[in-house]
This record gives sequence, structure tokens and C-alpha cells, in this order.
Amino acid sequence: MKDQHETRFDMLKKPKKQAWYLTILAWLLAFPTVWGHHLKVRKHHMKGLKPPYVLLCTHHAFIDFSVTTAAIFPHKANYIVAIDGFIGREKLLRDVGCLCKRKFTNDISLIRQIEHSLKVNKTIIAIYPEARYSLAGTNAILPDSLGKLCKLMKHPIVVLNMHGNYLSQPVWNLKKRKVRISADMTQIVTKEDIFELSVPQINKRINDAFVYDEYKYQFENKLKISYEDRAKGLHKVLYLCPSCLTEHQMDSKGSKLWCNHCHKTYEMDELGRLHAESGDTEFAHIPDWYEFEREHVKKQILDGTYFFEDEVAVDSLPNSKGYIRLGNATLRHDLQGFHLHGSFGSESFELRKDPLSMYSLHIEYDYLGTTDCLDLSTLDDTYYLYPLHQKNVVTKLHFAVEELYKQKMIERFALKE
Repeated sequence: MKDQHETRFDMLKKPKKQAWYLTILAWLLAFPTVWGHHLKVRKHHMKGLKPPYVLLCTHHAFIDFSVTTAAIFPHKANYIVAIDGFIGREKLLRDVGCLCKRKFTNDISLIRQIEHSLKVNKTIIAIYPEARYSLAGTNAILPDSLGKLCKLMKHPIVVLNMHGNYLSQPVWNLKKRKVRISADMTQIVTKEDIFELSVPQINKRINDAFVYDEYKYQFENKLKISYEDRAKGLHKVLYLCPSCLTEHQMDSKGSKLWCNHCHKTYEMDELGRLHAESGDTEFAHIPDWYEFEREHVKKQILDGTYFFEDEVAVDSLPNSKGYIRLGNATLRHDLQGFHLHGSFGSESFELRKDPLSMYSLHIEYDYLGTTDCLDLSTLDDTYYLYPLHQKNVVTKLHFAVEELYKQKMIERFALKE
């Protein structure tokens, strides 16, 4: 175990240019997948644009990578992939042009890696800046540093906004569904623009291009999902009952979602809309319920009542060889951020992450067939944390991280003024 810990993932190794035969293999794997979903790619302001350029992609499900491959055809790319994607296949991913990133860390070495892809490999650099699959079918918060990074690279910026991917395999229920998918591929910043636009202007263009709502897309395009367990797992995202305001008592099965405290029940129809079986339907549109939860957490933060603490099982992921179970520790999250502390064997352990160090949080539902988890990263390790006593809490934790970051940024700017 010690040797495995001492071998850290080499984050400085330059990304390779994808070999021609691996490009062909990628096409052979991607195209049958997207053809099965009748993919249609609409290209806007792309005429005459050739690599290298920065490609920013929305992130919904595993099929995203096949859609991206099809959208950039016949060109190849270097892809930024999270550390867990390299487990057991580091050589293969490096050979196909992937470079590694630990989520929600400020890693300046990534700048040099991206620069190498654009200026030396002269290829597309594909980035999924949301850094996790969409939880409720809507776009996630993007870092303010994204515009600065893109301006620094001095290359065109293209956004690939995908539609239907989330519906085909939502992160809270990984059963694949047959859904028609599409994508809009848009050059939002030209080579000339990149020198003229300010960082805030670039960020605005990126954020505007990243807006999506999968349930709106489903309803407007009448995409019926008849899968009988279509609501199973939805309580992972919709954990707060809008009727009695009880947290973490929601449950789901089949096409139904209900509260175990007040017993109010909702039916999810084939177009993704919710209907209360009795009384008012507070939120027919799932993203509205999701944002209602965010506001509830924000209120707790503002009035100083937000607090979380639980015992967690801790796995370490220092490299691509796999997870190492360290033991159990105590995780606390409050207005000062995260504090993880405990003892593993004879060694004490402590990790702190203040609110301004993370603009969001990576979470997983039923990760690898076990339970929900969150992860906290340093520059040379990632810790996967599994709450042992409190259930269905990770969605609220992710809201709290995002809202704490926003509030601390507001306070910082207020002090400057």
C-alpha cells in the first residue's frame, strides 16, 4: 500500500497527439452509438474553422464522448479527463490523447498541458468545464477562471451544447433509455475576437452558450420515455419535500416519487413532468424543484444554521492503479468549509478546504454500486468520502459548496469597495 501511495500520477507528462489508428478506432466505437440515438449536429459559425481550437462541451452522460467524437469528425482531439477515468487504463487514455485533471483544484500545470495540445500537437483541446454529469438536466456553474484560461490560449473558442444525452442516461439512474439526441456546435469566439474581448465578455459568451434544460427539451420535442422505472433514483436529486419541507426523506420507485414523512406522492409522466397524486403540484418541472432546494440551502447559509457532520469511509486515489481504503474519518462542512480529520493506522490525517478553494463539488450516486459519495482533491491525491450514517446528503452538500463560494466572493468584493 505504501508503494502505491508513493507513486503519484504524473500530471506533467505532455499529452500525445492521437495516433491515426486510434482515431479510426474511436470513430468505429462512437458512430454506431450516436447513430442508435439518431444524432443530429447543427453547426453555427463553423465554416472554415479548422484545428487547433478550444472546444468546451456540456456534460450529461457517458455518451457525451461519442457525440464529441462525431461532432469534430474528421478531426482528432486531446481530452481532459478526471483521474478516476484513468483507473486501469492509463496507457490507453494517454495514447488516445487524454490528459488528467483532479476536479475542482487550481492546477497551473494544466495550462501548460492545454498549451501543448494547441501549439505543439496543433489539435482540438476538448474540455468539459462543468466537471461532472448534470444532476437535474440543467447547466452547472462554470469557473470564472475559464474565460481567463481561454484568452490566455489565444485560439478560437467553440461550444458543443448537447441535447438528450442526460435523458438517455441520467446520473441518478444509469439505465440507458432510447432518446433522440442532438447537439449545437458553435464558434462563439473567433481568433480575432480573443484579442479584443475582455475576460468578463468571454465568460458571458461561454455562459450564454452553455444554457440547457433537458426536461424542457424533452417536453417541447415530445420525447416520450416509457421506461417503467423512469423516476427510480430521482429522490437522490430531489431530496427536499416541497410540501412539508423535510429533508432527506424522499424516496422513489417505478414512476413515483414520495416523501416518507408526509407521504405526499408524485407521478413522473412519460414527458418528464411531475404530477401530485393529491393536492397541489408544487413543481411540475424538475429543474424548478432543484432550484427551490438551492434557495433553501442558501437561506440556511445566510441565517447561519447550515451545518453537516458525519463519519465517512475514506478512499484515496493517488494514481491510476485504483482506490486505497484508508479507513474511517470525520467530515464536517459548515460556513468555514470542509474539515476532514481522523487517524489511519498510527498516522493522524487532516484536510481542510475553505469555501473559496472550491466553486463546486463533485458528487456521485451509488458510486461503483456502493453508496453515494463526494470527493475532495489536493494536487496529488483525491479522497472519495462515503457518509456512513446520514443518507441522501450529497446533493445538499454540493449546493452548500456552490452557495458558500458565491457568498464569500460577494463578501470579498464588498471589502474591496
